[in-house]
Amino acid sequence: MRESPPILSLRNVSKSFGAVHALTDVRLDLRAGEVHGLVGENGAGKSTLVKILAGAHPADAGTLTVDGKELRPSGPADARAAGIAVIYQEPTLFPDLSVAENIFMSRQPLRSLRRIDAGAMRAATAGLFARLGIHLDPGRPARGLSIADQQLVEIAKALAFDARVLIMDEPTAALSGVEVERLFSVVASLRESGAAVLFISHRFDEIFALCRRVTVMRDGRWVSTDPAAGLTVDDLVRRMVGREVSSLYPKTETAPGEPLLEVRGLTRHGVFDDVSFTVRGGEIVALAGLVGAGRSEVARAVFGVDRYDAGEVLAGGGRLPKGDTAAAIAAGLALVPEDRRQQGLVMELSVERNATLTRRWSLSRLGLLLGGGERAAAREWSERLRVKAARLSDPVATLSGGNQQKVVLAKWLSTGPKVLIVDEPTRGIDVGTKAEVHRLLSELAGQGVAVLMISSELPEVLGMADRVLVMHEGRLVADLPRTRADEQSVLLAATGQGGAG
Repeated sequence: MRESPPILSLRNVSKSFGAVHALTDVRLDLRAGEVHGLVGENGAGKSTLVKILAGAHPADAGTLTVDGKELRPSGPADARAAGIAVIYQEPTLFPDLSVAENIFMSRQPLRSLRRIDAGAMRAATAGLFARLGIHLDPGRPARGLSIADQQLVEIAKALAFDARVLIMDEPTAALSGVEVERLFSVVASLRESGAAVLFISHRFDEIFALCRRVTVMRDGRWVSTDPAAGLTVDDLVRRMVGREVSSLYPKTETAPGEPLLEVRGLTRHGVFDDVSFTVRGGEIVALAGLVGAGRSEVARAVFGVDRYDAGEVLAGGGRLPKGDTAAAIAAGLALVPEDRRQQGLVMELSVERNATLTRRWSLSRLGLLLGGGERAAAREWSERLRVKAARLSDPVATLSGGNQQKVVLAKWLSTGPKVLIVDEPTRGIDVGTKAEVHRLLSELAGQGVAVLMISSELPEVLGMADRVLVMHEGRLVADLPRTRADEQSVLLAATGQGGAG
């Protein structure tokens, strides 16, 4: 069967930022009625490629054609006019406008005297939602919508612009299982309507479930494009990293030491209730459960970010005061938060400044921060964690997601913590960087650090944890040793059907 010509083609596209070659001779074909996967490590050039397709960056060389005609977009408006739309991981809606107003922003239907026809706008929005099989009130404000619903609004907005090429950049990274299934059904309807979809994800199960073809990028270059049916996970990993990843979960056995973190009867009304557990030196303890079970809220309370109503937290045998992060840090605790961009980094500051934020006083003399000491400390940890950055003086916002995660880790590991709390340590990062983060956690446990790891990825939980604590609706419902923890037991406990372990 002869294939239809691609709607969109890239040929020999290159892009540099100063001395950094972000893309070199990249090619890509997107066809109608097909979901095309794009995979690669963080830093492989996927984000730069998306920005070129969206019209945000001009290519230095190469051609972009739509329906066989060359397109040289001077901005996002030109890309939209050509039928190209991007659905980003973090949507950017106007929160105080209605859903319908967001979808028809700048192109509202008008009545006489150029007055906005609100009824026609809501009706058109309802038609788009019906086409996608989703149920949202066109008149409700965008504020308060979940990330999943915001993404659906962005998809409807793209269809309102008659987009025929949709680029979905890590759309499922912050979604629950039910929300992912709903998004998949919407993607299927887009495919059936003849749209070309470029689906970017670090989750291989999603790539194989949705995509007919898969393109792999590495170090800013095209590596391969093949039918998904003929590929395996090992094939993709090998092409992405350019080497064999010997073990994604390099867990080493350690003998647990003394209790370094003790949580007793921790309660915050309406959020979590009577949570008690202990983490010993040399242990990796995973806190598992469904989204909304209260895991991150417990971690924030333990570290002093949020206050709690009852219970106590002890570090090294000493009781920590409520809501006092400085006391927690002084006692040897460190917290790598789930949202690295909003809570872990100051995006406008340099890599070196972010990496040393927790050590500013120790690097100062007479109240003045010494630049040489800051650079040396940042360089040491960047080398130890293999951070890929053109210059440590560049804003941390210029780094890939995986390298930003390493900077957050560097910031806290440089304090020499006794207890490391990591919340979703590998969310949104590639398989090679995941293996590096796992190796680091295993090394830290081997050095006697107590690690409390919150993760929604069951393979990560089962592969790295010495013990698995499972939460359900704000309560700790199971404490499973490594020998008894498996996918079924953890899922049963997380859904409220398991025993207490």
